Formats: sequence, structure tokens, C-alpha cells
Amino acid sequence: GLEQASTNAQDGISLIQTAEGALNETQSILQRMRELAVQAANDTNVTADRTAIKKELEALTEEITRIGDQTEFNEMRLLDGTFSNKKLQVGANKSQIISFGISDMRASALSITGVASAVSTHSGATGAISTIQAALDRVSEQRSALGALQNRLEHTIANADNTAENLQAAESRIRDVDMAKEMVKFAKDTILQQAAQAMLAQANQQTQGVLALLQ
Repeated sequence: GLEQASTNAQDGISLIQTAEGALNETQSILQRMRELAVQAANDTNVTADRTAIKKELEALTEEITRIGDQTEFNEMRLLDGTFSNKKLQVGANKSQIISFGISDMRASALSITGVASAVSTHSGATGAISTIQAALDRVSEQRSALGALQNRLEHTIANADNTAENLQAAESRIRDVDMAKEMVKFAKDTILQQAAQAMLAQANQQTQGVLALLQ
């Protein structure tokens, strides 16, 4: 039971690392989007400049949604909002579970789908900066939660492995004690058997002596 629980926790860590890798990429994209929004907020930009910024923002927004739709672990989507209320069995007993979920990390859920259109004006670009920053904060919070969960699972694995090792050592000691008891019992039985044989032999000798006297 403990070995399987440890394996379950390791699978959980693998899942978290998959999500974490995708969120790291999402965060990098959002940081680039923030840079573009800051650039767009400068009124030295001409229409062609803002058009180029808008196109890049549109492409980056689509990429964030693509990451959210396609990030999977064991055929389960992790970042599209459907991975919620999941449980990891991390102990040998029924109640030893960890529940967790991952929020929707796609562009629509992060409220950034309108960012590209907003940067055509100074005021729209400054509003986009705030919107993108809020999205960055959400991604950071999710990554922090997953990091804390991974640390918890790593401690769970270490504890399960330690418990399993101690149980094996205890079983070995019990087997050694049982073997020692059996050896003592065998020695005792042997001594008793030898004593009985000696007494029987002595009784036979005494009987033969008496018969000899009677003759």
C-alpha cells in the first residue's frame, strides 16, 4: 500500500510539472504582451507601429489559448478549467488524500482577449497594461499553488518511503525473533527427547539386572 501511495504522489508531481512548464510559457508570453502594451502607450507611435503591435498581441493571445487547450497529462486537459476537484491517494488508508485543481488559464479566462484591440489609443494601451498585469498575477498565483502542492507531495513521498523502510526493518526483526524462538523450542524438544531416551535405557538396564539376580 505504501509503495503504491508513493508512486501515486510521484505521478502527481509529474502532472504538476507538466502544468508548470506550460504556465511558465504562458507567463513569458504575458510578460511580452505587457512590454508591447507599454510600447503602445507611447504617443510617439504612428498608426503603422500600433498596427504591428496589435498583430503581435493577437498572435500571443491565440498562443495562450492554444497552450490552455492542448496542455495534457495522461489524456487529461490541465489548463482549460476542466481539471478541478481532483484527488491524489497518497497514503495506504482511505482518508489519506490530497484534493486540488487548476484554474482556467486560457486567454478568455484571463480576460485578455480584448487587449490587442485596445492598444490603438494611449488610454486603451494603459488600460491593457493593467489587464495584462492582472493576468500575470493570476498565473503567478496558480504557479505558487502548484509549487506548494509539489513540495507537499515530495514530503509525502519521503515520509511514505521512510515508513515502508521502518516497517520492513520491523518485519525482519520479528522474523528473527520468531526464528530464535523456534530454535529454542527445537533445542528444548531435543533435550527432552534425549533425556527420555536416556531414562528408558536406564530402566531397561535395571530390569535386566533384576532378571539376572532372579536367575
